[in-house]
Amino acid sequence: MNQVQRVTTPQVAEPATATWSNALRMGQELVMSGMTAHPASRQAAEAGQPLGAYAQTLVVLEKIRHLLEAAGGHAGNLYKLVIYVTDIADKDEVGRARRDFFEGFAHYPASTLVAVSALVFSELNVEIDASACLGIDLRLAQES
Repeated sequence: MNQVQRVTTPQVAEPATATWSNALRMGQELVMSGMTAHPASRQAAEAGQPLGAYAQTLVVLEKIRHLLEAAGGHAGNLYKLVIYVTDIADKDEVGRARRDFFEGFAHYPASTLVAVSALVFSELNVEIDASACLGIDLRLAQES
């Protein structure tokens, strides 16, 4: 029996020619492909108003939230983020976006921040890989 479900949502387009899945649910686990702010970042750049690291991070986290909700979950299910930036100087803006997105949570997801030389499109400066477990809720306080 195949217990892997592909998760899709209209809010996070998956091109018909894609050779990947944006999100896969395996039982209570949800693993997502690296998310970027594309196409919003491209549209903003073409309008002469490029999105900075803070705005791109929030766009990406919202895409992740949409995928989680499509899988039956919520942002509190996120337990691991791997964040790629093209300029390590953007770490403070990425951190501010994370604080704003996870405001009120008892715990932040575990996280890794890595500087890379480039992302798939030149206007992108943030990409995030996310993993979630639908059986947990980091919004709630719990003592160890």
